[in-house]
This record gives sequence, structure tokens and C-alpha cells, in this order.
Amino acid sequence: MSSIKYIVLIMGVALCLLSVIQCGGRRVARLGKDPVKKVIAAMTLEEKAYFVTGTGMDLPGMPSAQDSEQTPGAPVIGETKSLVEGAAGTTYEIPRLGITAMVLADGPAGLRISPTRKNSQDTYYCTAFPVATLLASTWDTDLVTRIGQAMGNEVLEYGVDVLLGPGMNLHRNPLCGRNFEYYSEDPLVTGRMAAAMVKGVESQGVGTSTKHFAANNAETNRNALNTIVSERALRELYLEGFRIAVEEAQPWTVMSSYNLINDVHASENPDLLTKALRDDWGFAGYVMSDWFGGVDAVAQMKAGNDLLMPGKAEQAKAIIKAVREKKLDEAELDRNIERILAILVQTPRFKGYKYSNKPDLKAHAAVARQAAAEGMVLLKNNNAALPLSEKAGNLAAFGNASYDIITGGTGSGDVNEAYSVSLVDGLKSAGFALNEELHNAYGSYLKEAKAKLPPTRAFSPRSIIAEMPVDSALMRKMASAADVALITIGRNSGEGFDRKEDNDFNLSRAEKNLIRDVTGAFHEKGKKAIVALNVGGVIETAGWRDMPDAILLTWQGGQEAGNSIADVLSGKVNPSGKLASTFPVRYQDVPSAKNFPGVVLQAENPEEGSDKQDLLVSFRKPKPSKIVYEEGIYVGYRYYETFKIAPAYEFGYGLSYTTFEYGNLSLSPREFSDKITASVDVKNSGRVAGREVVQLYLSAPARKLDKPAAELKGFAKTRLLQPGESETLKFEIAARNLASFDPATSSWIAEAGTYIIKIGASSRDIRRTASFDLDSELAVKKESKALAPKGGINEMKP
Repeated sequence: MSSIKYIVLIMGVALCLLSVIQCGGRRVARLGKDPVKKVIAAMTLEEKAYFVTGTGMDLPGMPSAQDSEQTPGAPVIGETKSLVEGAAGTTYEIPRLGITAMVLADGPAGLRISPTRKNSQDTYYCTAFPVATLLASTWDTDLVTRIGQAMGNEVLEYGVDVLLGPGMNLHRNPLCGRNFEYYSEDPLVTGRMAAAMVKGVESQGVGTSTKHFAANNAETNRNALNTIVSERALRELYLEGFRIAVEEAQPWTVMSSYNLINDVHASENPDLLTKALRDDWGFAGYVMSDWFGGVDAVAQMKAGNDLLMPGKAEQAKAIIKAVREKKLDEAELDRNIERILAILVQTPRFKGYKYSNKPDLKAHAAVARQAAAEGMVLLKNNNAALPLSEKAGNLAAFGNASYDIITGGTGSGDVNEAYSVSLVDGLKSAGFALNEELHNAYGSYLKEAKAKLPPTRAFSPRSIIAEMPVDSALMRKMASAADVALITIGRNSGEGFDRKEDNDFNLSRAEKNLIRDVTGAFHEKGKKAIVALNVGGVIETAGWRDMPDAILLTWQGGQEAGNSIADVLSGKVNPSGKLASTFPVRYQDVPSAKNFPGVVLQAENPEEGSDKQDLLVSFRKPKPSKIVYEEGIYVGYRYYETFKIAPAYEFGYGLSYTTFEYGNLSLSPREFSDKITASVDVKNSGRVAGREVVQLYLSAPARKLDKPAAELKGFAKTRLLQPGESETLKFEIAARNLASFDPATSSWIAEAGTYIIKIGASSRDIRRTASFDLDSELAVKKESKALAPKGGINEMKP
């Protein structure tokens, strides 16, 4: 047998050599090192260099790894970019060594691939699941795992190996264009939701890529944005969610972010990718770059950014040149390849899985519908305006989004679904009658407006259609004819662009007038008016919330959104969602409002200050920019509670059609050693069945380090409680939960003093408290000394 055939045989029988270990309740397969090392030893330098760069991406103006003339001796590869049409990228296959390709595809709200293919009459639609902001509002990790299982099944059955998600960046500022892809302003919620999603997706035998690592909290000039942030804020906020996801779920891959962190590109930062991610947390997978991220392929290799995506031939050439000139140790390149191969042998494609291209989309739509309803947040409900009575009769639906619902955001977080259910269609299916005259008026208006829109470019924001003007005569007519008014306000955002304060975070004048005039007309007739917010992120509500009788935050619920909204409005589902991000009274109250999204360091052309939105231009010519996280650890509710700034709706807030009582809070043991358990009884004291999200906050002594007034340290959601039924919930508090990061010692410490446990329905609605003392300072964990900015930062202090 020839040596090459022997190597192929090794790869072919690699699965027989898998050693299976138990990790976090799931099975993780890892290939023994010797067979992989033998394969690496058989690879040429050219094969190695191309293997760590992807095969390119077909976008106008974007170079492909295969478009350029390859280095002599480059690997003989198969045509892999069309393995799954519409996938974001693929890795090289090396047939002579038995190395298969990996197919990588977006995205966080569902698999993103082309719904149709050349020379095929079949369709390849995927389920558009609710956006991450909605999923976090469920506070239900079991439900998120079920969403992950459904999503992972579609990844598997459509022939994809790795899903590029979940997104995990914090909601530092409400104007970030991709907040809909991310979970929360809080790292605990973010980490636990992401871990649940990873477990669900990877239970199907496919991989995930938690992203964007790290501190990628703005889209403007993201490829050249230098994020200046303290080591403490990084550790406690922007890295913490990733740490939780890695330690609880061990995702197959992590995606590094575009931005620089303290002057170094994230994908070229060994402190981030090696010291923190691998040495401190024990990450065992591989790191890939975001698409076209970073500027120095050799520095990326050294830092531990194992795979460069989507891949360019010049990157492979630079790696080859660096190895030959002794500027890159080939052992470092081999290390990166070993990490990639250890994941590759777990992929369905390597195992020869015969995917069907026919996942159970009907079953997955049902899960999406349930999740969307569970994550909706009832912000206001005066005089039990909701649920709608069965006698509601005729409904008048106002607002473009009542008829043209927004299922999710744009860019890589978008999904090509087969259908979407509008609010009016969902209400009709639920048995409600909609005013046909108003329905027809909006239908005609939207049809004409859409016909005038310019063609949509890939990864460009959707054009906004102005709200249909409703004259006073039609409004009065509707108030006389209909029993209830529904007003839907819609918002959309996406990759590459941040939102604006005017006419986006703040409602437009037309939208405010619509709410005012409709509610006024209906109130004159003694009838109710309800507002639904079909949005992906936080908006201003304080200036108009007193007008309607009820406000339902529906978020962007995916393809079944209309049915899910109808389920909540009708009372079929009792709303149990709670906010995972604070709604401020005004944008100026946001602690990062003064410096978001950063400043351009130098003008490169006369269009530097323009609002021209072209994602491809931003890739080719990013503008060097800088943003300083002057708020430090005081983000979201940590800021509002500590600095006593009243929000419009606080973190953790959400109403129900029933009420809940909290009682019998107890701690066991009474004195803290290595952990303490808090238990509390929750009783449904209302008249209908419902679920309650219970939150545990901790106030810690601040002798050496300043601390937020309170921090979320645990949460749980009850089962569906019938009226009068109770459930006891338990929360385990470990030493790590008490600790803050001390940059002076690069360690997590719990200071001596009194700790107050606060059990509540929100960050401001605290129902029960208890306390315990820590007699002496506790050193919890030492971390790598890394990531600190040069010269420090003048951060805000309480």
C-alpha cells in the first residue's frame, strides 16, 4: 500500500478512532491526535496555506480565492462553492488526503441559503425563526434549545456543516444595527441563551459559530473601528457571555469580529483568541474570521485565528511566503490545521451523511410560532384592554406593518422563508373580522409604493415606505364602524449600518400623529386602541405611551409572527415575555449616547460625512474610526439602577393577564462557603393560567472596586401555573457569581462584606430580599494578564 493511500485510509477510518467524552450533558467527539498529525505531515505547504483560507465568495467586487492565479503547487481541489447554493462559504477539500469541504452558512434567525437552484424545480426554503432579541425575552432556555434543534435539523438536511450563529454581542447602545441578532444588554442572559442555542443546534450533529468575538457593538465602519475598552469592562461584560457559552456548551467554532480592540484587530489578537478563549476558558474548537475580517493573514495565524473566511488567494500566498522566510513557524500553521481537522471529522459531510433537502418545515413553523408568542412583552394594559373579547367584532388595523409585517432584520441575519403571516392574516385565522375598506386601502397603497422602490441590493437596508396617510374622515368612519383599533409600528435594521435617532429610535411625526389621531377618534366613541410594536430593537415610547390603552411589544417574530401576535391578543397565549434590554425615556439617557458609533479619525474622501449606505464599499475602503467605552461596566440596567435614571420600561419588565405573588425566600446554608442556594415560592394569584419569569439580583460590597447597584445572577421561568397554583424555584449562587474582575491582579475577587440577594419580577420590581456575609475576601480565579488598553480610560464612576 502506498503512503498516500495509507493516509487516505487513516482519514477514512478516523471515525473508528474517535474517543467520545461527556461534556456538559452532551456527547463531543474528538479525533485522536496521531491520525490527524499524520495527515498534516502529508500536506504540502501550499495545501496547508489554502486549507486555512476559504474558497472565496461570489459578491460583486469581492475577490475569490479561486479567482486569482494560484501559487504553483496549490492543492487540487473540487468545485465546492456551489455545494449548497447561497451558503456563505466553504473550505477547501483535498481529495488525495480524504479531506472533505465544510459548508458554512448564515445565520442567527434561521439557515440562510438560496431557496431555488439552477436546473432544479425543487425549493429549499428555510424557517424564519424569531430574532434573538425576542428569544431572550422568553427567558426560557429550554424553549431556545428546541428552536436550536429545529434550526440544526434544517442545517443538517440541507447539507450544511456549520451554522454561523448565534450572535452574542451586547446591546451596548440601542442604535446598533444588528441588535436584533443579539440577545440582551446583560452577559448572563446572553451567555445562557447562546449556550441553549448551541446545545440545540449541535444536538443535530452540525456545528455553530458563536459571534462576533468580541466587543463588536456598532456597525458603522466596523472593519476599521478601534474599540477602546477597559480590561474590567471586557471581562465582566463583553467577554462574559462568550465565556458562559464556551464553558456550558463548547461550540464547534467561534467567529472573531471585524473591529480592533485596544489597537489590535480582534482576529489578530493572541490575548483574545489564545489567552482568554483557550487558556482561560478551555475552548476546544477552531476560530474563524468574520468575512474579510482582519488585514494581516500571518498575524491572524499567529494569534490563533485558525480559518480565514471567505478566503482570498493573496492570504494563502502571504502565509506561504512567511513560512518560507521564517516569519511564521510552520508549527503554528500545523496547530491551526489540527484544530480545524478535529472539527471537520465530526461534520456530516465527512461522515457521508445523506441529507434529504426535505426538513420538516411544518413542525419547525409550529415551534417558531410558540416561541414568538412566548417572547412578546406586554408593556401596557390599562383596564384589561387585552386580551380582546370574543365579542370584539370588527377590528380596524392601522399602520403599514399591520399588512406588511417585518419578520426579521436584513443582511446575514435574514432568512429566505416560503411565506410570512401578516398581523391581519393572523387575526383573520384567529376568527376576528377585519375592516375590509381599511384593508383594501392599505393594500392598494403598499402595492403602489413597492412598485416605485429601487431594486434591492444584497446586504443593503430595505427601503422605507412612509406611513399611509389616513384622513380624518376615514378615521372617524373607522371609529364608528369598528370595535377596536390596532396600530402597528414597524422598524427594520441590518448588517453594515447603524440606526438613527430621528425617525427610527424616535417615532416619526406621521407615526405619532397616527397613534394620537386613531386613539383619540376611538376613545371619543368609548372604544379601545392598541399599539403593536413590530421592531427588532429598543425604541422611544415615553412620548406617546399614555395615548393607547395597551402596548404589545411583538418584536420580529419570524414567519409565523402574525399568528403569534393573534395568539397573544386573543388570550390563547398569556404573555410571559420580559425585557432583556432597557427601554430608556429618551436616547440621551443611554450612557453611550455621546460616543456612539465612534468618530472617524481622518477623512478619506469628500463623501466621508455622507449617509451613503454601501456595504461593499465599507469592506473595500473602511474609514479608520475610534470609540471609547467611557461608561465602563455601567451598561444598561447597571447604569440606570446605579445612577438612579428612571427608564421608560426597566430591564426584566413585562406584564401578564394574571398576577403573581412571591413568598418564602430562604437561603441554604445561611453562611457562604463555596455556594449558597436561594429558594422562593411563586403563586399565580390571578384568574388565568400563566408563567412568570423570576429574576435574582445581587448587590455586592464596594470597598476595593466600585460596583453596580445590582447585577443579575440568576433567572428561571415557572411552568404554566393555574390560578392558585404555586411553584418553588431554586437558584444556586457560586463564588464566581459574587466576584468582580480586579485588573490590578488579573483575578476575580469577592470582597468581604454583606451581599444582598434580591428576588424580583424586574430590576425595579423587587419582591423579596435576603442577605449573607462574607467574612474575608475570596480570590475566585486568576486570569491571563491581557487585553488592557494603553494609557487607561477615564471611565464613569458612581
